Amino acid sequence: MKILHIDCSPRATSQSRQLSAAIVETLLTHLPRASVHRRDLGAEPLPHPASDYAVALSSAAAMAAAGASGALDLSETVIREVEAADVIVIGTPMNNFTVPSVLKAWIDQLLRVGRTIMPTPAGKVGMLRDRPVFVGIASGGVFTGDKANQPDFLTPYLSAALGCVGLTTLQFLPVQATAFLDHDQTSSAREAALAAIDLSVIDRLR
Repeated sequence: MKILHIDCSPRATSQSRQLSAAIVETLLTHLPRASVHRRDLGAEPLPHPASDYAVALSSAAAMAAAGASGALDLSETVIREVEAADVIVIGTPMNNFTVPSVLKAWIDQLLRVGRTIMPTPAGKVGMLRDRPVFVGIASGGVFTGDKANQPDFLTPYLSAALGCVGLTTLQFLPVQATAFLDHDQTSSAREAALAAIDLSVIDRLR
């Protein structure tokens, strides 16, 4: 059993990092034999797609030729990390209503036609096996619920992007209004997010 743990914040003590670590800890109490593989996009950002990668994606012939050049190596590493995981935990801040650029760069390597996406006349079909994905979100404002006062492009975007490759069992666990909460209030909000974890999807992995 393997957990892929991804963090996106550049801050070592950020709320999203604390939340994702707590999610992993909670999962490990139910999957005590699981190992954890870290992908820290905040500390070690992936490069944005370079010209050789863009050229490789431009046609089937270019894609076939790209294997020898190494243009797809990073994409293949990212994809294989996801394929090896039984559970994925993503900790991310909400930056300007959506995902931070480091997470977008990771997604750009994950979504690849012919490898993780199959185009069909009816639309794109994911080629990866579905597995639980828990997304811990820290937001300085409020984007969901009765007190929402800002738009949310993060959750619909991740639902569409990850769903595009076959990852449809997503659960979003937000800690909101962090810019206005004191330490105790933030801890309580984090505990509430953890209490909302749907562990039934984990029980099915045992």
